[in-house]
Amino acid sequence: MKAKSTPVIQGNVSQKAAPQLGAHTSTSGGLWNAVYSGKEIGCDVIQLFSKNQMQWMAAEILPESIERFLRAVEDTGVQPVAVHDAYLINLGSPNPVTFEKSYSSFVDELKRCEALKIPYLIMHPGAHLGSGEEGGMNRIAGGIARAFDEAGIIKTAVLLETTAGQGSNLGYTFEQLKYIMDLTGLEKYIGICLDTCHVFTAGYDIRTEKAWQHTRREFDSIIGLEHLKVFHLNDSKKGMGSRVDRHERIGRGEIGLEGFRALVNDPEVRHIPMILEIPGGEIAYGEDLRKLRKLIGSDASIKKAP
Repeated sequence: MKAKSTPVIQGNVSQKAAPQLGAHTSTSGGLWNAVYSGKEIGCDVIQLFSKNQMQWMAAEILPESIERFLRAVEDTGVQPVAVHDAYLINLGSPNPVTFEKSYSSFVDELKRCEALKIPYLIMHPGAHLGSGEEGGMNRIAGGIARAFDEAGIIKTAVLLETTAGQGSNLGYTFEQLKYIMDLTGLEKYIGICLDTCHVFTAGYDIRTEKAWQHTRREFDSIIGLEHLKVFHLNDSKKGMGSRVDRHERIGRGEIGLEGFRALVNDPEVRHIPMILEIPGGEIAYGEDLRKLRKLIGSDASIKKAP
């Protein structure tokens, strides 16, 4: 494994005291439009796809596109915290052809993040497809480690996204995530994106301040809070422990507003970027960003929202 320096977040996003809120924004018409769209709906930070999420590979990003993207960041002050990798990627696959396609696509994602100066690449760990959890996790960790060797010295870190555990998807327990992280040997170049819908439907209660604090302490004891780099804020259409991944707008699902109020006011995590991935498009994003900001400093204890 090549020696690497510590990843740097442009603009020191993660070091600001107030919650940095944002959304996954569209790159329609050009990567830079994700930044301008984020500004329009009130984002401090954004997540985006660097290519079509349903394609294995894409053409190299042109220098002029990179320049326009970085200029948009400078013009707006909106920070592109993360790229989400393509949905086709499955480093847990036991099929050698699928694994190699996934691996090549994953390396490409790392290089695209580096070109755009984006600090985090968020990935669904992968699914074992019936081959067994341990074997699947071993393939995931091995693929990530190999990708960093091939990509060379870069500043982008990989974040394993917590999953709901639907089907044979891995990463639905903190123990599984810790296992994969440790096996990569990447240390500071591997972390976690905690999706609130996913952890809830995987069986971790976050509906109240007490419940959230219990889950946060459990995460800290198993993985370490210092490895939590990004939140995906999503309510859930399905109940706790259902193992079904169905996002809902903030306060309208089974988690409810009290859980999100506890999270955005928690001094242990409020410095971590928080990104919406809810249904409803940009109008819903804008409304729910305003809703979350109203919860900051609030003592309200409301389980549902209209």
